[in-house]
Amino acid sequence: MIKEQLHTIPVNDAIAEAGECPFCYMERKSEERMLDFVLGASASYMEADIRDQTDRAGFCRQHFKKMFDYGNALGNAWILKTHLKKQLEEFEAIAHKARPIRKKSLFSKEEEGAFTKWEREREQSCYICDTLKSSFESYLDTFLGLYQKDPDFKDQVLKGKGFCLTHFTKLLSAADRKLKPEELNEFYRVMLPFEAEQLKRVYEDVAWFIEKYDYKNKDAPWKDSRDANQRGMQKLKGADPSLPPYVMKK
Repeated sequence: MIKEQLHTIPVNDAIAEAGECPFCYMERKSEERMLDFVLGASASYMEADIRDQTDRAGFCRQHFKKMFDYGNALGNAWILKTHLKKQLEEFEAIAHKARPIRKKSLFSKEEEGAFTKWEREREQSCYICDTLKSSFESYLDTFLGLYQKDPDFKDQVLKGKGFCLTHFTKLLSAADRKLKPEELNEFYRVMLPFEAEQLKRVYEDVAWFIEKYDYKNKDAPWKDSRDANQRGMQKLKGADPSLPPYVMKK
């Protein structure tokens, strides 16, 4: 029961606070918890086993920026010190063996340089991204389970504002893998027109936002268009761009 609640409570909370996409909300809250874990008052960055994991995985550019914005300068420095040391060791090991790659002829297969391979592997690894991906898969499973078994949950979803396109396609992909054929057909029958309706709603808000700048509409009501730009951006790619950075609680 406790394990089930660990998954259902965040999903139910997200539906209540969904805005344009409940999965954006879940993703943001999970990311905030990870930033607190990595850099917050628990000081996990001082634990050797955690820093060993962060040294090996590293962080993507996006999460380095969010870690900087979080505000724990000393914590960031501790993480950077050991991670830079590991990166320097790897760099020197590769540099010792690396040789220039020269294409032999127009038709020969191009080889991958040692540093090119190393950088590709570095770009694919991020301690926070990897953890969030695992959590997100659990949220998708829980969402689909509640949608199928709990009529009240399904009703709440369909009273909401739909999903961003990024997360909607992930939800459909999860449904393809996990639902029975009859469940999947019904899911598509309901969710595709519902999502199209929500996209149209946001489109109309953005269109009216533009019309409001026409002099003849200066006295017309804004309707729901004042925040149309950030909602349109979120609907297309996920994450509300108007939200402030998440910072360390003092």
